Amino acid sequence: MLEFLPPKDGFGLISKLAKENEPFLFIISYDKSKIFAQKLSELSGKIAYSFDCKNRVDLGKKAKLKKHPVAFERYKKSFNKVIEEIKNGNTYLLNLTFKSEIETNLSLDEIFVQAIAPYKLLIYDEFVCFSPECFVKIEDNKIYTYPMKGTIDASLPNAKEQILSDIKESAEHTMIVDLMRNDLNMVGVKTRVPKFRYVDKIKAGDKELLQVSSEIVADLPDNWNSNLGEILDRLTPAGSISGTPKRKTLEIINNAEISERGLYTGIFGIYENRSLKSAVMIRAISKEDGRLYYHSGGGITLDSNVQMEYQELLDKIYLPI
Repeated sequence: MLEFLPPKDGFGLISKLAKENEPFLFIISYDKSKIFAQKLSELSGKIAYSFDCKNRVDLGKKAKLKKHPVAFERYKKSFNKVIEEIKNGNTYLLNLTFKSEIETNLSLDEIFVQAIAPYKLLIYDEFVCFSPECFVKIEDNKIYTYPMKGTIDASLPNAKEQILSDIKESAEHTMIVDLMRNDLNMVGVKTRVPKFRYVDKIKAGDKELLQVSSEIVADLPDNWNSNLGEILDRLTPAGSISGTPKRKTLEIINNAEISERGLYTGIFGIYENRSLKSAVMIRAISKEDGRLYYHSGGGITLDSNVQMEYQELLDKIYLPI
């Protein structure tokens, strides 16, 4: 088992290592109750990570995946609870997630080495993540974030035009960009949005998805690394996997979801040479009592359709191999 620290100690250690300019890996759970930070030179053999997928290995083993998702009626119950909160003005956008039991012929470490994804993390025999989503990047005293909101099957006719013209998806994305812009304002200055709603293609098992993102950037003071723990504390949980307004939405998530997220939708990253790379831990599988659970979900707004949102939850259960 990894040694996770409570919030005060964990964020304090992150700031200490960054101030000393010591390269390290960090992991922060969704609720920030569990924080891991360790020098790269002393990194546990139970952990592997990749930020460029160059370490991908083809094991010549065709992936098999069987899904046992949450029942639609159970999902609908939580969905309706969220819609009621939106109608009452308590939230405008909420990321609703569930874990679904899965069966696969691959071990977690086999999934890790074969997965095609920009950001990968493995905690041996406990957790694997193959995320397409950056959390924040820091370089040259600037902090960047790239919220992802809006997904569509790339094989659909005029898929790019469909996703960019969808009113519900556009509103959802705009709200997240506004939230993340405000978040960066808490830690930096001169916040701006150089790119708004651009489209990337990502591999999702045997099909491809189009994913809509934006780029937001702010300037940081020269001594930002001395306060890195505080910066990460103020920015988490990530806006793209919580909602807006963030504080009240987090309370609603705790009441609407039926299981704890754990590491899922937390963040992980590396600090090195006064720069930082980090990712949101979406597209994640956890192992609990010998069973595998895949975590997935999506953003809910007043215009959301329960059948379509449930289908998105199912579509996001895949192995990018």
